[in-house]
Amino acid sequence: MSGVMTSTGDRIDPFAQFRLDAATRALSRVGVVDVGSNSVRLVVFDGAARSPAYYYNEKVMAGLGAGLARTGRLNPEGRRRAMAALRRFAAVAEGMGIGPLTCVGTAAMREAEDGAEFCAAVEAETGLRLLVVDGAEEARLSAQGVLLGWPTARGLVCDIGGNSLELAEIDGGRIGRCTSSPLGPFRLQQVPPDRLDAMIRDTVEGLKTQLGGDYPVIYLVGGSWRAIARLDMQRRDYPMTVLHEYHMDRAAIAATVARVQDPEGLARLRAGTGISGIRIELVPLASRVLGQRAESFAPESFFVSAYGIREGLLYELMPEELRARDPLIEAARWAERHSARLPGFGKRLYRFLQPLFDDADPARDRLVRAACLMHDITWRTHPDYRADACFDTITRANLSALTHPERVFLGVALLHRYKSSRANSGFAPLFGLLSERELREAEVLGRAMRFGAMFSIRDPNDAGRLTYDRARRRLRLDLEEVGRDLFGEVAEARLRALGQALGAEVEVR
Repeated sequence: MSGVMTSTGDRIDPFAQFRLDAATRALSRVGVVDVGSNSVRLVVFDGAARSPAYYYNEKVMAGLGAGLARTGRLNPEGRRRAMAALRRFAAVAEGMGIGPLTCVGTAAMREAEDGAEFCAAVEAETGLRLLVVDGAEEARLSAQGVLLGWPTARGLVCDIGGNSLELAEIDGGRIGRCTSSPLGPFRLQQVPPDRLDAMIRDTVEGLKTQLGGDYPVIYLVGGSWRAIARLDMQRRDYPMTVLHEYHMDRAAIAATVARVQDPEGLARLRAGTGISGIRIELVPLASRVLGQRAESFAPESFFVSAYGIREGLLYELMPEELRARDPLIEAARWAERHSARLPGFGKRLYRFLQPLFDDADPARDRLVRAACLMHDITWRTHPDYRADACFDTITRANLSALTHPERVFLGVALLHRYKSSRANSGFAPLFGLLSERELREAEVLGRAMRFGAMFSIRDPNDAGRLTYDRARRRLRLDLEEVGRDLFGEVAEARLRALGQALGAEVEVR
């Protein structure tokens, strides 16, 4: 392990305390503290699952790295606030009964002349051992966080902190070259205004020369990028507020950067976002870096990642077999296991309905599978609101490996699992993220689940078999002996509603 040191300068493996056998790790809660240049955050994950569950999350905007480029030392007020936060985090972890916290320090801690002194003070006062990583290691961990959410991600991870900006190549689940640069907003605050644009341009162009290659996607990690994305959502009047996997192209970046550079425009955008004053102060500088990155690297797309170094630490614990699993399907299985009336039924429902979707490509097939697994997770909601609860849960849930249109597709499908019509829905603005064809396909899936889920409570495959002739537009149900009594008038009505959605003639044998 390179780039990891304690306050005494020793190189160590920061993950040794997490290296448990699989059974123990599955039952444990994993606590991570990220001591950054701007914020100090505690995250407790509920086990090292493929799709992380956030058991606890708390952040303090301490500003440890404010003024570091000028003084060479940690900000005194930042030290006080960070120490208070770390004392609290240690007490919170003790109250939860979780094992030792892994505490990682980044740019401010590794660059400040009093960084080692602060590490020693933290350990003396709180018992927390602060691990300081170099820029390349920070970039690697952030890239692992992106891979937690995008197993097949390909492009360049760009993680901005208060005092630095880290870059890492990812392709096919592997991390390539990693590097760090002094493009954090705190550091840029110390650059004379008349030299700022040239400094950013020269540094970004130098990074392009160093890394080379064309990157189709840049994955944005860090609070300043998320704040800019939130402002972009506000500018566009975007109907969804989930930041993870939010997409921007170069034109959107240019438009938002221009608005952010105008104080009045920034104030108007901020009014509808709730971004803190501490964070918003750094946004204009961060936006200049983002604009130059878009111009120099010219990727096809930018995607925002809510996952970063903390999730990268969790990813570090996973065996390759677990890393290879689909995060969406794992999350859907977890939701079914903990919230459905009949855990395990979703797999049987998927198998029963598969003849309707046997022409689906892999991307659509995984959505069908996820929908079947989650078709019953809001059953405790009042019947009048189950459809809305399904849609709202899916479109706002902590799910990864899922684009915004895919979220809405799942939401519409699950809405129709409980409700025939989506007319006059308060969610109509979100429906606009799908084409009319995608809306129809989501409705078909929902109506199929609405029929299959009630046709047989034990296993619909034992009660009958569906076939669908696309060319002749004919939907047929062949009933088994056990299915004859189960096929009552409500089941028949729901089957015919499915046929109507397909535009198909229904035949029952």
